[in-house]
Amino acid sequence: MIEKRMDELISIIDKANKDYYTYDNPSITDQEYDRYMEELIRLEEKHPDLKRDDSPTSRVGGQIIDSFKKVVHEKPMLSLGDIFNEDEVVSFDERIKKTIKNPKYVAELKIDGLSVSLLYNEGKLVRAATRGDGTVGEDITHNARTIKDIPLTINKKIDIEVRGEIYMSKSSFNKLNEGGAGFANPRNAAAGSVRQLDSSIAAKRNLSCFIYHLPNPEDYGIYTHEDALRFMKELGFVINPNNKKINDIGELMEYIDYWTVHRPELAYEIDGIVIKVNDLSDQDRLGFTARSPKWAIAYKFPPEEVLTKVVKIVFTVGRTGQVTPSADLEPVRVMGSLISRATLHNEDYVLDKDIREGDTVSIKKAGDVIPEIVKVIIERRDGTQKPFSMIRECPMCGFSLSKKEGESAYYCHNDECPSRLQERLVHFTSRNAMNITGFGDAIIEDFYNRGYLKSVLDFYHLDKYKEELMELEGFGSKSINKLLEEIENSKNNSLERLLFGLSIRHVGSKTADILGANFKNIDNIINASFEDLAEIRDIGPTIAKSVNDYFSIEENLKLIQGLKNEGVNMVYLKEVNTNETIFTGKTFVLTGSLERFTRNEARERIEALGGNVSSSVSKKTSVVIAGSEAGSKLTKAQNLEIEIWSEEEFINNLSNY
Repeated sequence: MIEKRMDELISIIDKANKDYYTYDNPSITDQEYDRYMEELIRLEEKHPDLKRDDSPTSRVGGQIIDSFKKVVHEKPMLSLGDIFNEDEVVSFDERIKKTIKNPKYVAELKIDGLSVSLLYNEGKLVRAATRGDGTVGEDITHNARTIKDIPLTINKKIDIEVRGEIYMSKSSFNKLNEGGAGFANPRNAAAGSVRQLDSSIAAKRNLSCFIYHLPNPEDYGIYTHEDALRFMKELGFVINPNNKKINDIGELMEYIDYWTVHRPELAYEIDGIVIKVNDLSDQDRLGFTARSPKWAIAYKFPPEEVLTKVVKIVFTVGRTGQVTPSADLEPVRVMGSLISRATLHNEDYVLDKDIREGDTVSIKKAGDVIPEIVKVIIERRDGTQKPFSMIRECPMCGFSLSKKEGESAYYCHNDECPSRLQERLVHFTSRNAMNITGFGDAIIEDFYNRGYLKSVLDFYHLDKYKEELMELEGFGSKSINKLLEEIENSKNNSLERLLFGLSIRHVGSKTADILGANFKNIDNIINASFEDLAEIRDIGPTIAKSVNDYFSIEENLKLIQGLKNEGVNMVYLKEVNTNETIFTGKTFVLTGSLERFTRNEARERIEALGGNVSSSVSKKTSVVIAGSEAGSKLTKAQNLEIEIWSEEEFINNLSNY
C-alpha cells in the first residue's frame, strides 16, 4: 500500500514537472506540488528500501563524488563554425545550394551555456556528460539529476542519447551574485555549478536545460531535424519554443534581425543563432570537416562595444619565448562578462592603433569571446599619455629580445627564462599533449618556485619527493597519489602527444600526429634529414627546419634520453594502414547491437583500414553493418539495395588484414 502511494506521488510530481517545464502549462498549484513532494520525502525517509532511483526527490542533491570520471562519447560532440555578418549568412546559404537544391533550414537560438549529453536506458537517465574536447567529456550525472528541466524518466522505455545546453537564467544568476558568488556571467555560473563535486550546491543554483540534438534520429524513424525536435519534446524533454523552420534566405534574415533586437527580452542569455539544414539525408550528403558539420553554422551577434581606460601595458612571455604586450583595463562589463585585460598582440599592432597607457579606448568581445581594443578615443587624451615603446629586455629574466626575420613579434631566446619554462610545463600537461590532469598554472608555479619542477623530465621524478609534497599546504596523500598516478599513466601515451608536449616551434597537435604517423618512433624523427621532413605533405620547409633545429640541440637530445630512461613511450601507437583493403574509400553505417565491438571500436577498425563511418544511410552508403535488433537504418538500406554485412561477415573481412 505504501509502495503504491509512493509510485502514485512520483507519477503526479513527474507529470507536474513535465507540464510546467516541457509544456509551459502548469497542471497543479505550487502549494499542491510542495505538499505532494513533502509527503513523498516523508515516506522515503521512513521506508528507504522503497525509494526509487528515479524519484524526483533526488533533485535536491546531496550526492558527493571524489572526482569527475571521463566519458568517451560514442559520437564526437563537434563544435560549429562561426559567422559574424549577413554576407557570411548568404555565403553559407550559397555553399549549401551548390549541393542541395532548395534547402530548408531550422533556426535556433544559440543558448549561452555549456553542452551536455544525456543517456537514457529503458527510459531512465543513466548518464550525463559534458562536451569536454568533443571526444572525451566528464561525467556530471549527479548534478544533472538536480536540474528540473532534465527528466529522470522519459515517456517511452527506450535507449536514447540526446544533447543540449545547460544554462542559468538571468534571474537565477542575479540571485546567485546577490549572495556574493561573484560570477562574471551566467555561462560561467552554470559551468561552475555543473562542476561541483557536491550535487546539493548545483541543486541550489536552479539550473535549466534545453535539448536540441538527437545523434541517431534514423534509429527512431526520423528523417528531419524538425521531426527530431518534435519527437524529443514528446518524450518529455524541454525544447526551446523559439525554434523555427526556415524556407528561404529571406525568412532566415528576418529571424536573425528579430532576435538581434529582441534578445534582451529573453529570460536567458543567447549569443547568436544556430542554422541547420533540416533534411537529415541532406546533412549526410553535406558531411563534416574535421572539426564541424558542413550542414550547420553559428551566426554570432555583432559584438557590443564599450569604453574603458588603459591602466597599464604589461608584457607576458610564452613557452616559445614570444613576448606579448597586453592592456590592463579598468574593469568593465561587456555582454555579460567582466573584462579587465585585452591582448595587444605585438608591437606593430600597438603602434598602428597608437594605444597608450592612460588612453580611453573602445573594446569589444570579438565573436562574443575574446576582448579586443577597437580604437583609441583620441579626443579624450589630456596630454599625459606617452607613445608606446616596446621593451628590449625580457621582463622575467632580463635577456635581450630580438625579432625573427619576417615576423613582427619579439622573442626571449633564453632557454632558462623562468616564464618560458613554466609555460612549457603547463603546456606539457595539457589535454592534447600528455594529458596529465591535476596540474593547474598555480600548482606548476608553486612546484617550480620550490625547485621540484624545472623541466618536463622532472614530472617523472616527483615520486622521489612524495613525502615532502604531502606536507605542502593544500595537498595530502590522496591528491599527491592522484597526481603521481596521472604522471605514470602518461608514459603510455602515443608518440604524437609527446611531440606536441615538447613545445617544438611550429609543431601543433596535427603536425605532431603527421610526424608520428610517418616516422613511427622518435629516433627516426631525430635522424631524419631536412629533405626527409620537408617532402612530407603538410610539413614543408618551415616546420622541417624547426624540427631539425630542435633535435640538433644537445640539451634536447639529453631530455629525450632522460624521458626514455623513465619509461616514457617513444613510439607511434595508432594503427595506420596504407594498403588497399576491402574497406578503402567506402562509407559504412553501423546499426543495431554488436557483440564483439563497441561502436567506437568498430569505427576505429574501419577507419584504420581506410574506410569512413557515417551516422545515417543514404545512396552514398557502401555497406551497412547490422547487429542484433537493427532498426530503421537496416530497413532503409534494404529499400536502397545497399550491401549489408552481419557482424560475423564484418569480423571475417577484418581478419583478412
